[in-house]
This record gives sequence, C-alpha cells and structure tokens, in this order.
Amino acid sequence: MGQKMDFLKKLFGGGNTTGDNRSYYVYVRPKRCEEIVEVRIDLMNELSIRDDGDGYWVRKMARATRCPFPSEVVLYFDKRKTLVSSEVVDGELVEKAVYDAWTTEQ
Repeated sequence: MGQKMDFLKKLFGGGNTTGDNRSYYVYVRPKRCEEIVEVRIDLMNELSIRDDGDGYWVRKMARATRCPFPSEVVLYFDKRKTLVSSEVVDGELVEKAVYDAWTTEQ
C-alpha cells in the first residue's frame, strides 16, 4: 500500500500545495489538447459520502480554455480524505511538475 500512496502523491504533487487543509488539486490534460487544467477540490464542500459509507468521492469536469474537449475526473478518498484512487475519462492526469513546466512555457 505504501508504494501505491507514494505513486499517487507523486502523480498529484502531494495534492495540497497551498498549505490549507480544505483544498486538493489535480492536473488534467484533456484528450487531443496541449493545455493542462488545474482542478481544485474543496474537501469540505464538494465530497460526497460513498454508498458503502467507507469514504468519499467527487466528480469534476475539467475544461481547457483553448480546447473543446472536456475531461471527467472521478476521485475516491478514504474516511480521512486521503486520495485512494482516481479515474479520468477523455483525458489524463499529469504530475504537478508537468503542469508547472507547461505554465512556465505559456
């Protein structure tokens, strides 16, 4: 389990880079787009309890400003609001470092 969590932290840049405990960030590149979208999750207001009661989930749409293709992101959290898994439709998750490099190029 430790390796999986390390991978998720690396993929999402630790999730919370602002120092506040209510925000979680993921970075999404919609299909057929160069643009990368930063998606903020408000851990206090946007999470829903999973049907089994064993954690939370959230569904967000990521739409780039210069690209017509939205991506759907579904994130699953445990009871402590730690990310445990994710799904992306019509796009891909990228690491924060990739987002930062893309932003610098713009």
